[in-house]
This record gives sequence, structure tokens and C-alpha cells, in this order.
Amino acid sequence: MKKLMIGNEAVACGLYEAGCSVVSSYPGTPSTEITEFAAKYDDIYCEWAPNEKVALEVAFGSAFNGKRSACAMKHVGLNVAADPLFTMSYTGINAGLVICVADDPGMHSSQNEQDSRHYAIAAKVPMLEPADSAEALEYTKKAFEISEKYDTVVLLRMVMRIAHTQSLVETSDRLDGTDKPYVKTPSKYIMMPGYAKKRHPIVEDRTVALTELAEKSELNREEWADSEIGIITSGTSYQYVKEIYGDSVNILKLGMVNPLPVQRIKSFAAKVKKLYIIEELDGVIETHCRNIGVEVTHGKDIFSPIGEYSQERIATALGMEAKSHPEISAEIPVRPPVMCAGCPHRGMFYALSKNKITVIGDIGCYTLGAQQPLNAVDSVLCMGASVSGVHGFNKAGGSEAEGKTVAVIGDSTFMHSGVTGLINIAYNSTNSTVIILDNSITGMTGHQQNPTTGYNIKGDPATKIDLEALCRAVGINRVRVVDPYDIKACETAVKEELAAEEPSVIISRRPCMLLKYVKAAPAMKVSNDKCRGCKSCMKIGCPAISFKNKKAIIDPTLCVGCGVCTQLCAFDAIEQ
Repeated sequence: MKKLMIGNEAVACGLYEAGCSVVSSYPGTPSTEITEFAAKYDDIYCEWAPNEKVALEVAFGSAFNGKRSACAMKHVGLNVAADPLFTMSYTGINAGLVICVADDPGMHSSQNEQDSRHYAIAAKVPMLEPADSAEALEYTKKAFEISEKYDTVVLLRMVMRIAHTQSLVETSDRLDGTDKPYVKTPSKYIMMPGYAKKRHPIVEDRTVALTELAEKSELNREEWADSEIGIITSGTSYQYVKEIYGDSVNILKLGMVNPLPVQRIKSFAAKVKKLYIIEELDGVIETHCRNIGVEVTHGKDIFSPIGEYSQERIATALGMEAKSHPEISAEIPVRPPVMCAGCPHRGMFYALSKNKITVIGDIGCYTLGAQQPLNAVDSVLCMGASVSGVHGFNKAGGSEAEGKTVAVIGDSTFMHSGVTGLINIAYNSTNSTVIILDNSITGMTGHQQNPTTGYNIKGDPATKIDLEALCRAVGINRVRVVDPYDIKACETAVKEELAAEEPSVIISRRPCMLLKYVKAAPAMKVSNDKCRGCKSCMKIGCPAISFKNKKAIIDPTLCVGCGVCTQLCAFDAIEQ
């Protein structure tokens, strides 16, 4: 059956058709939908793990016991999973194991735009890169075949543009009989030095065998034309090249991007007069070509290593006329991302900003607390770094820093990697205050469940972690809960905990307003007679509030009646 699918759905379909039995992941844009779509297949057990390291280890355990398995994560998630990945390269697998990693050129929803191909090279494992949804499905299935034939984990590299755009795929039946028996083999799977030393030569021999595969595999293909130009490319860059040139140039499209072929590239390059290497982000293919003695006419000298490519951007770099697009009027105002109307984080951030508190932030929708007019966040590094970071900040600054600095972290991010930082605070003793912004869901990536919500990926009841008990269990005696809709209560809690002579945790608890079970209150409205136009209500950055004719107005289609704005108006001009 033929069907339109986004790339991530096609990967999930490929997992199903390949006979995959277990998928463990942590949500991260642009990878999240892979696991969400996979969870719709009853033949695949799916779960949200607390973090990517756990997810990969779960998938490894399942593959170790003979079931084809997979995990999905975004590029920065692979940083978290790197520890098991590198050793897994030595152990190999039993049943097939595929890691779906989604890169984010252009940083549409990420803190960096690292190139995951470097992980494949460093870990010495194969990586495939599809260029559309059909290839996403096909390459997923092929990845399992390579995994089992060459006894290795396989990386499947998606990028945002392939993950989230649709193209036609042809589906087929699920493959049966993929289970493999578990056989106790200590010398293969126990990576203490004596065994690990013997596994390294096997990894190197495997790389040689995989390079031979790259030389002849249909994953890498040539497209010939009557032209003196040759282009080596992969993934989404291939689509842009085809949009520009059509069938008028010679193309070597690489679907297997690690290891890269040698003779195949040399042979292709020898048949063209000009050789362009077009690849998003780093010059991985270009470096390989130069290392094997292939002369490159143009690569990163004209194609930037920064940002997402497009047909227009590549054509411009080549000195060609790009296809024209309708011009966007410069008069259209910029619309920066903001926290939603009724967002439970807004009240707490206002309290922190008002009291000039230094805020070590974290990854989540609450990162938007850094935006105007709140300007409430001073640092955002990576998942969980706020809790570890506030401890280091306070160790450097002493009591002066401890009295005016907090960490903020979401409930899901706290479970991901914040709890270990809190253990460090308790163990190594700083009077640090950590605020857990508990909105009862993983909000940033589209409302996935996590260990604090009480539900699993299917929405079925599951164990619910008690955050208060957990914080006390790791050694924090001062733990309190506040309602972030109550600004005065937030201010009081922050001031008292910052003044305390011991570490503390404030749990700012209210569910995300976008959750289906949360019912909005009647919208607020502004009394024109009472409004003085002081703009105090604008200080919280609520998208439902604006100004017209020197008076505040509230959009009833956006307002959810949270009442936070009423606490800022000294003239009682805002009513329900």
C-alpha cells in the first residue's frame, strides 16, 4: 500500500516491518514522533525512558536477549547515550539494534547544531542517512540487516527537514522470525580490559568489511548525465541538488555515510572535471575525499558549515540564479516565541525577575523565561545542568551567591539528569535552592508522559515518582510546594529558601494549561474606566494582553483566566 508519511512515521513503519520488538527513547525534537508512531503498533513494546543513556541501554539489553530493538533521540541526546554507544561498538549485538538520531541543522529547537556523523566515525559504527520518507523506511529495515550481518549497532541519521516533511512510501508486511537465542558469551559481552583488548581488533576488521560494503552497496548510487560537473552529496542536501540541477549533473548520492567508500569515490571523481561536495553542517565527506587524494573543486570554501541548507542557499553559493519566492513584507513584525497564556511558569519567573534573582536555567519550554519582558534566566547549557551549575556557581561565589541564585528545572528534565545534581548539592553541601517547575508533563516536545506523571507512553497508569519524597531521600530536608499562579506565595518561598542555611527545593506545581484535562476559567477583561495605562500587566509577557489607545486589552480567545495579571494591577482594573 502506498501512503504519504513524514520521515519519522516512515522510520516507525520501518521498525515495524523489520520485526523490531522493543523501542525505548527519550523525547527530543526532531526525533520524538518516531517513538510516538512506533507505539501505535501493538507488536512493538515502546516506552519513554528517563534519559537517552537509559533508553540505549534498554535497547541493548533487549537486543542482547535476541529481540530486534531500537531507540530514538535528538543529536544532543546522543551525547548522553555516548557512553554505552562506544562500548557497544566493541561488544557487538545479538539481535539487530538501530539508533535513530535526529540532527537539527539551523537549530530550530536545539541549543547547538552538532553533526552526529562524528559519533559514527569516533565509535566506529555504520551510519545510514535517508533523503526522503521512502528511504527512511527502506534504510531502517536495511539497518537491521547490516546490524546482524556485521554484529554492530547501526546509526540512522535523520535531520529535521527529512523527519518532518512528507513523501510517498510503499508499505509491506511485518517480518517474522527475527528472534535470536541468547547464548552466554562472557568474552564478547563483559568489557573488562582482558576481554576488551581482544574485541578492538574485531572492530577494526569490521570497519574494513563495512568499507567494502560501502563500495558495492545500493545505498550509495551514481546518477550520470552529460556534464563535466560531479556532485557528491547525501540526505536532505541531495534533494536541494536535484531541485537545482534536476538530471543535468552527475551525482554520487551516499546513503551510507560511515564508513565512506574509497574506490567508488575515486572512480566517480576521475570521470568529472569539477567535483562539488555538498553536505549540511561539517565537511565530513569532503575531509574523507581529500584524505584519500581526491581533488575537490568546491566544498566548505563556498558551502557554509553553519545552518540549514536550502535550494536557494546552495544555488547562491554556486553563483546560480535561485528560484524566486514570494517576498515577505518587511513590515510584518517579528513574532518571538513566548510562553503560552496561562503558562504555570510565568508567575514564578515574574517573582524571580522582580526580585533580581540570578537564575541558572535548563532545557524545556521554561527556557522562554529568558525572553523579554521577564528576562529571568541567566544561563542555559544542557539537560540537568541547572542543578549542577547552581552548586558550582555558589561554590565560587560563597554565601553572597547562595543568597540570590536559584536553579530552575522542569519535572521531566529533573528526572532525566537533574536528580544527580541534587544529590551532589546534598553531598557536597552548598546552600543552593532548586526550583522544580512541575507542569505534570514533558511540555517542550509535545506532551509526552514521564516518570512523574503517573502514566506510560500508552496513557496507561504507571508508577508515579513522588518528587517531594525523592528530594528528601537524596538528603534535602527543606522541600516545599507552591502554586505559581500565586505570585506572593512564590516570592515568599524564594526569599525564605534563599535565606535558609541549608539546601532546599521549591516545587512550583500546576499542570500545563494545554493538557486536555485542564479546564480554562472564564477570560479576564479590563475595565477602561479603571485602567490607568501603567503597563504593569505587560511585565509578565502574556500573549493575551496587549495595549490599544493607551489602555490594556485582553483577548478572550487567548485568555484562560489564570488571574496572574490581576495581581500586578494596582487599580483593580482587571476583572473576571
